[in-house]
Amino acid sequence: MNNKLISILILLIFSQNSIKAFDLDMTVDDDIRKNYNSSKLVEDTKTQQEEKLPELPVILDMQDDKIYNTQKTQPQTTKPKEKFPILTNGNIKISKGTSFNVVNSTKVNDWQGRGTQIKFYTKQPIIKRKYTIPANTIFTGEIIETHQPQITCNGGLVVIRIRNMQYKGQTVPINAYITKADSKMIFLNNIKGDRTYLKTMWQKGNWGRTLFGKMLNLTVNLGGDGATLLLSPFPFAYGTICLGLNTLTSPICAFFSKGGHVSIPAGSEFRIKLLDDAFIN
Repeated sequence: MNNKLISILILLIFSQNSIKAFDLDMTVDDDIRKNYNSSKLVEDTKTQQEEKLPELPVILDMQDDKIYNTQKTQPQTTKPKEKFPILTNGNIKISKGTSFNVVNSTKVNDWQGRGTQIKFYTKQPIIKRKYTIPANTIFTGEIIETHQPQITCNGGLVVIRIRNMQYKGQTVPINAYITKADSKMIFLNNIKGDRTYLKTMWQKGNWGRTLFGKMLNLTVNLGGDGATLLLSPFPFAYGTICLGLNTLTSPICAFFSKGGHVSIPAGSEFRIKLLDDAFIN
């Protein structure tokens, strides 16, 4: 019994120390209550949301939309590839060193004087990588130097300089020279007649060789007859002397002889080559 009483007392002591009072203030401040406006709160919330949203894009009208579509669908302007190399001055360039095969329409010979014009033309189109020279394109040349055959068996000479080209109705000035004439390669633009020194020297020695042959036959005939056997050496000796003298004098005679003429008929094949760049409008 005492133990129960003691336990009850202890429990009462601890319970009084541990109990705490909590006062809850369930009232709302009168100022807040007076200033509170629910509709104003909604408007403020909408304003904050609108400030956070991004701006809407500008919607074009029908006319502006057409302009936009036109600009969008307009193809990009790209520079087309040029068929010919267009320079800053707007011309087509034909580089120096370019060669053209042509045919002469006028004859060429060393009787023609300086300043004589010589016409050439293309029989077939000349197709290059960057341009085409049509058939029957006319090239005009000028004889700048000429002479007829001279001594030392030097042949005649004709030097032609190509001055212009008729290209699709326009006269194109060019500076070109001849590298092939009458289907023969030439050098330094010199169309020369045959140099005939060796040929002439051989021809000048024909007299001595012919005489020697006759004297040799005569010697054989005289030696076949006993009565003329003693005379047979004399024709042989005479022919030998004449042959020797003729052999010695033939180079001298050939030195004072002249060479061959330059004579090229119309329709012969030529090749011309540009010395400088040419330009076609």
